[in-house]
Amino acid sequence: MTELLSSRMKSWPWQTIIEPFRIKTVEPLGFTSAAEREEVLKRANYNVFNIPAEKVLIDLLTDSGTSAMSAEQWAAIMRGDESYAGAKSFFVLEKKIRELTGYREVIPVHQGRAAERILFSFLGGEGHVVLANAHFDTTRANVEASGAVAVDLPVAGAWNFSQPEPFKGNVDVPALEKAIYEHGAQKISMFIMTVTNNTIGGQPVSMRNLRDAGEVCRRHKIPVILDCARFAENAYLIKRRERGYATRPVAEIAREMFSYADGCMMSAKKDAFVNIGGFLALNNPEWARRAREILILGEGFTTYGGLAGRDLEAMARGLEEVLDEEYLQYRIRSVEYLGEGLRRHGIAIVEPPGGHAIYIDAKRFLPHIPPREYPAQALVCELYRNAGIRAVEVGSLMFGRRNNEEFLPARMELVRLAIPRRVYTQSHIDFVIEILGEIARRKDSLSGLRLLEGAQRLAHFTARLEPVY
Repeated sequence: MTELLSSRMKSWPWQTIIEPFRIKTVEPLGFTSAAEREEVLKRANYNVFNIPAEKVLIDLLTDSGTSAMSAEQWAAIMRGDESYAGAKSFFVLEKKIRELTGYREVIPVHQGRAAERILFSFLGGEGHVVLANAHFDTTRANVEASGAVAVDLPVAGAWNFSQPEPFKGNVDVPALEKAIYEHGAQKISMFIMTVTNNTIGGQPVSMRNLRDAGEVCRRHKIPVILDCARFAENAYLIKRRERGYATRPVAEIAREMFSYADGCMMSAKKDAFVNIGGFLALNNPEWARRAREILILGEGFTTYGGLAGRDLEAMARGLEEVLDEEYLQYRIRSVEYLGEGLRRHGIAIVEPPGGHAIYIDAKRFLPHIPPREYPAQALVCELYRNAGIRAVEVGSLMFGRRNNEEFLPARMELVRLAIPRRVYTQSHIDFVIEILGEIARRKDSLSGLRLLEGAQRLAHFTARLEPVY
């Protein structure tokens, strides 16, 4: 099937990549007036997580759980077996995950952060270290909540946002080996490879880097875990960018990716197209035993993990659909299209465009706003104020540190425009480009924000801010 899709893609002679689906169900968008939006921002304390969805016109806050499900997924929902234990739907999902990953132990959870919490509860803890190419927000928070220390080891080129390199999501392998010696292999609980690398621009990881990092970790007997929420997008970018993979089916590339790790955790709300769901998949039966004990305590029985049977069915179908190469070609091209539009307006982005989002470099876009005044969050608010478009900050609000009066800014100040899967059309993206172009023409007039209240972990979800005039 995949070979047939690849041959059809090569025969497509036109420049425009059309959506490989047609729209069957629609829902209205949240049109608002300028005065309404200003009032909504004030009531939300300049935190777009607090804005009611009905007041949002185009929602690029996240690609997590926001996909449009297919007719086949909705049909699968009707087959859902809601038995408390041993539901048929679990075995459908288990079979699909085993085929995809090669891992034997399959543990469903309600979303990715549940998988993180469970895994770190027995592999983290005081005195332990978790290494990664880069931890995203909930991953880092769950590592630190366990008492362990999270250490990021991205390649040096990842921080040069203006320089396009094919695999800026890679881990720095020499730095990985150095960190193992510095911390001591016995203290390192695991190495996490996030594919694609969400923290630094949604950038892919190469197969060679996966293989090299895996060899280092095996030599030191350190487990490797893939955070595979966007595994299919990563596999497709390997196919496009890495020598030796151009003619290989994406499903085969994905299986090779999984072969270099000891297990994976997935928020299926990304590449499996579902609105809720996730899983842990492992080869270590002792880890699986301990994970299931914790699962029962906080999520549910081992064959449903906090999900309905219908969710398990939809997830299994989504894991199959995401490997459709016509879809992946459209998906990656859609993200590139947004990036090209922003470049035309002189807007600095993380280069090259990644798999699921465009990241605006607010540090370069708004150099007059210091990190303490949250330039990326200021741009997020301006985007909503202008047209009701919701995005998310990946900068000092999300990753900065605040200890008493001391402020430690994040290394990056980014605005992520995450594109939900199979939801928006080209005209929606053209509108986003138009609005950001208008903001770019008066960017020097934008002012920053002052933090009034923020939690020590995951502050961006609940923070209260006000404008600095």
